[in-house]
Amino acid sequence: MEKYSVYIKKFQIAIAILAFAIIAVIAMIVKTVPEVQKIIQIQEDYKAKTASLADAERKLADLKADALRKEAEDENVAKIFFKPITEGLDTEAAISDEFAEILQIMRNNKIKVRSVNYDYDPKDDNFVKNIPYKYHVCRITAEMIANYGSLASFLREVYKHEHFLDMAKIEIVPYDKNKKILLVSLEIKLYAQKDAATAAREEAAADAAAKAQADAAGTNNNNVPSPQPANGGVSPEASE
Repeated sequence: MEKYSVYIKKFQIAIAILAFAIIAVIAMIVKTVPEVQKIIQIQEDYKAKTASLADAERKLADLKADALRKEAEDENVAKIFFKPITEGLDTEAAISDEFAEILQIMRNNKIKVRSVNYDYDPKDDNFVKNIPYKYHVCRITAEMIANYGSLASFLREVYKHEHFLDMAKIEIVPYDKNKKILLVSLEIKLYAQKDAATAAREEAAADAAAKAQADAAGTNNNNVPSPQPANGGVSPEASE
């Protein structure tokens, strides 16, 4: 009997060790499984974010390509001339609506305007010289105060302005007391399309004036007296 009790004690010890090992394994599994699940979740999130980032980068590349293509298309498309809504306006009235758009760009970029001078239908402008009946023209000289950022933004917007204009000259001088402030002199020519009725009437008047001038020149040429011989006698050519 004593012999069997020794075996029983050994068996009990083995069972206890086995039970302890099982408990330890279960505890380890209970503790490890959530960590493994976290790692798996982190890996899945990383894969998802990597895919999302790659998709975002692809979309960004597409947007950049579209922007470059659009910019190239815009540069190749001729800008239209400003056309006033009201017909029959004189140059001052027609240009005022167009200049209002430029003034709004100045205000949007916080540029201060010190003075503005207007020169309507300047004679040295090619449109005025060649087709004055088609467009109103105004050369505007504006004295402005700006900083580098606001001036750069203003020039970009004017460059992208939907209507045709000519930025003829710009002079920039830093302010003596603060070099970050710029004194700007801008010369810009604005154009407004004349309505069809006005253009036709002025073109007809210009054609009539040109024809009258040509007729007058021809009449003057016909009235030039022929050469007369000296002393009222026979000319040397006739006597030969």
